[in-house]
Amino acid sequence: MLITPYGKTHALVNLLVEPELRAELSAHASRLRSVQLSPRELCDLELLAVGGFSPLDRFMGKADYERVLHEMRLRDGTLFPIPITLTLHKADVCLDEEIALRDARNNLLAIMRIEEAYLWDREMEARLVLGTTDSRHPLVSEMRSWRDVCVSGELRVLALPKAYDFVEMRRTPAQTRALLEQMGNANVVAFQTRNPLHRVHEELTRRAAESVNGSLLIHPVVGLTKPGDVDHFSRVRIYRALVEKYYPPERTLLSLLPLAMRMAGPREAVWHAIIRRNYGANYFIVGRDHAGPGKDSTGKPFYGPYDAQELVKQLEQEIGVRMIPFQELVYLPDEDRYVEVDKVPPGTRVASISGTQVRDEYLAKGRPLPSWFTRPETAAILASTFPPRHKQGFCVWFTGLSGAGKSTVAEALVVKLLERGRQSTLLDGDVVRTHLSKGLGFSREDRDTNILRIGFVAGEIVRHNGVCICAAISPYRATRDAVRQMIEEIGEGRFIEVFVDTPLEVCEQRDVKGMYAKARRGEIKGFTGVDDPYERPIAPEITLDTVNHSPEECANTIIAYLEQQGFLCAGDGC
Repeated sequence: MLITPYGKTHALVNLLVEPELRAELSAHASRLRSVQLSPRELCDLELLAVGGFSPLDRFMGKADYERVLHEMRLRDGTLFPIPITLTLHKADVCLDEEIALRDARNNLLAIMRIEEAYLWDREMEARLVLGTTDSRHPLVSEMRSWRDVCVSGELRVLALPKAYDFVEMRRTPAQTRALLEQMGNANVVAFQTRNPLHRVHEELTRRAAESVNGSLLIHPVVGLTKPGDVDHFSRVRIYRALVEKYYPPERTLLSLLPLAMRMAGPREAVWHAIIRRNYGANYFIVGRDHAGPGKDSTGKPFYGPYDAQELVKQLEQEIGVRMIPFQELVYLPDEDRYVEVDKVPPGTRVASISGTQVRDEYLAKGRPLPSWFTRPETAAILASTFPPRHKQGFCVWFTGLSGAGKSTVAEALVVKLLERGRQSTLLDGDVVRTHLSKGLGFSREDRDTNILRIGFVAGEIVRHNGVCICAAISPYRATRDAVRQMIEEIGEGRFIEVFVDTPLEVCEQRDVKGMYAKARRGEIKGFTGVDDPYERPIAPEITLDTVNHSPEECANTIIAYLEQQGFLCAGDGC
């Protein structure tokens, strides 16, 4: 049991079956129908099993789900702002059936009895929980791949998802509480992070723990985070090095959280506070734009910078966790100290850089990070993780109508990249039709599958720092955004959408195969631009005019952009 500073008592859920029952249940599970869980569902199952989502003890039933969407509460009124669901295909649902929940390698994790099944509305959930249906939001894009029926019922967990990395730091809420209690401090400040720790983070967390005379729980997320974030292997190496060398061991605990983030801004901040309460904290640091996914299709942030802090502050008494705002600190070089930005004396020289600047101005250009910004240990790990920008992979994705000139410009771009010393892989019509589209028809589902296949191949090329040029009509905005998410999970800015904005009448004039004419005669169904819509990009990185500009001029436009972004060295060198 945990007593919060407000006197409320919270018990931890534990869904793990007793060891002596596991052999019998494993034999029983071998006769059950199996369901493989996604990486997100694996994270959710683990936190349900160990009590990280207490008081929730199962994937949500309909009453809990609907009240969470509309009121941020479970059906009994308990505050809980994020839906935790398991989805199946409708044809796979049979009420009162037991199913075996397994990972991607078919390792048995749990047995679930399907006691309830209900349909859900993707757009409504996105609008109510995330505040947007914009497919630039990574979860909105991901939700398109979720199945159509939510199921709920009793869970008996036989094993947690297997993790081979940093095993000694993967602790349950009960284990974490026990270690914090051994430190002997009445107060515990939790720090949520999905980014590397820098000197400002050190200063902030140290001040926060000292301000309440308590312990510090550094609790980084090692499940799914924002696409493009630094991988958790590099981040945890950084956390471990800094905690061992720069934090007081008697009041600091580093522990890992297998959470699949939703990037839901204010709602997520409340959720994070509830989770940290379950792990033993009674104070929680909430950052500026906490759990924000960046900008939407119009270039505006999805959430206000202080929305999360305001919501947690409003609900902190009910949560049982006090909110500590993340104060923006700057460095005063002449005084060798950090100070809150609103307390800098007029005329004082200050130094401050953002994470974006670190990526763009230092790591991408191979420049050493300033010592006032980061410790040598952090700088060394980041330098080994991030090669300079001109050695990183990227994807140039051409989209536009058939006959717009995508392949012609792409071929010119490939040659110009070779001229600059960068080889690339071109995925255009012939390659795709021969190797990736085989067996697919012309339904929307098949066309989406085709684009996602191309995106997967492109992502693997980019992951290994190669260059991939893709030329596909890709008419649907949400599918293109799903590919963007695939690529930008590897690194932000590595997906470059090029809209070849050629008018339909020009495309028809260029059509030597007569495809548009056949479509207008009804000989071809579902032809983009005739009887199937083309959804124009809202904010592509580049827009090309192939009517008034030659293929070479268009390719040069892309080359100039790549230089500007640092993917190509300008002039004679970098």
